[in-house]
Amino acid sequence: MQARGLVKRYGRITAVDHVDLTVSRGDVYGYLGPNGAGKTTSLRMLLGLIGPDGGSAQLFGRDPLVEGVRALDGVAGFVEAPRFYPYLSGRRNLELVAALDGDGAAGRIDAALDTVDLADRARDKVGGYSHGMRQRLGIAGALLRDPRLLLLDEPATGLDPAGMRDMRRLVHRLAAQGMTVLLSSHLMAEVEELCNRVAIVSDGRVRYEGSLHELLETTAGRYELRTTDDARASEIAGGLAGLSAVAPAPTGSGIAFSAAEQVVPVLSLALAEAGIGISALVPRTATLEELFFRMTEGGEARPAEIAAPDETAAADAGDTSTSPAEHAQVRT
Repeated sequence: MQARGLVKRYGRITAVDHVDLTVSRGDVYGYLGPNGAGKTTSLRMLLGLIGPDGGSAQLFGRDPLVEGVRALDGVAGFVEAPRFYPYLSGRRNLELVAALDGDGAAGRIDAALDTVDLADRARDKVGGYSHGMRQRLGIAGALLRDPRLLLLDEPATGLDPAGMRDMRRLVHRLAAQGMTVLLSSHLMAEVEELCNRVAIVSDGRVRYEGSLHELLETTAGRYELRTTDDARASEIAGGLAGLSAVAPAPTGSGIAFSAAEQVVPVLSLALAEAGIGISALVPRTATLEELFFRMTEGGEARPAEIAAPDETAAADAGDTSTSPAEHAQVRT
C-alpha cells in the first residue's frame, strides 16, 4: 500500500497536506499522530471512501478511485469504531457480515472467533459486550475476508489496561501469521511495542516515516549519571573533550550528557580521581513518546476546526442501531 502526495481540504483548512506513506508486505506499520492530525482522513482516502484533492493512493497496485471495490480485494479492517446490532449475538452479527462478503466468509466465522478469543461469548448479545470485546468482534468481522492487509483505526482507544493488553496480544498473533497491519493510533506505547515501521503525522503533514528502530537509534549516545556530588560531576563532565549537552537529567535527579561510548570510561576515571562516587551511570535512548512530542509540539498550534468532518463523526458512536453493512468496516 502506498500514498503519494495525498491532499484533502475542507474549505480553508488543509486536513491532509501532501502525505506520503509506504506500507510493505509483512509490516506492522504505526500511523501515529495526535487527535485531529489527519490520520482518519488519510485512511478514508487510501480506501477510496473519500476522494483526495491531490495525490494518489494504491492498494496492491490498484487505485480505489479507478478500480472501485476491486481495489479492496485482500484489504479489511475498520475506520473509527466497528458497529453491530446490539440485540443480536456476536455470531449472528458475523453471519450477516459474511452474507455480505460471500466468497467463503461464512466458513471462516469459527476461526475468526477463536482468533479474537470470543468463541465462548459468540452466542451472547453484543449489547452485553464490553468495549474491548466489541473492538475484537470488529477485527473478527474483518478477518472473515481473509485479508492480506488489515487496517485498524485506534483499536485500543477507550480500552482499560486489560483490554489494551488483549488488543496488543491479538495484533502480535496476526502479525506472526504473516498479515500486514496498518495501525493508526495516538498511543505511543502501543505503537512502540507493536510496530516495526512508523509514520508520525502532525497538522496533516508527515514528520517522519521509516524504521522505528532507526528512529529510536538516532538518540543513542545519551547517558544519565547520578553521583555523590552531581554539581561537581557536571563541572567535570562539561570540561571533558567528547562530552556534550550536559544538563540536569529529565528525571530530576542527576545529570544527562551525550558522548561516544569510548569517552564514558574517561569520565568515570575523572570522577574517581576527584573523589566523587558514581551511584548510577546508564545509557538512555529516547522513547517514541519523547520523539513524538519533539516532532509534533513547539510549532504553531493547530486550529480546533482542523478536524475534518469525518474525524468528528465519532461523537455519534453511541448510536448502536447502525447495522454491520453501514458501519465503517472495509467491505467489497
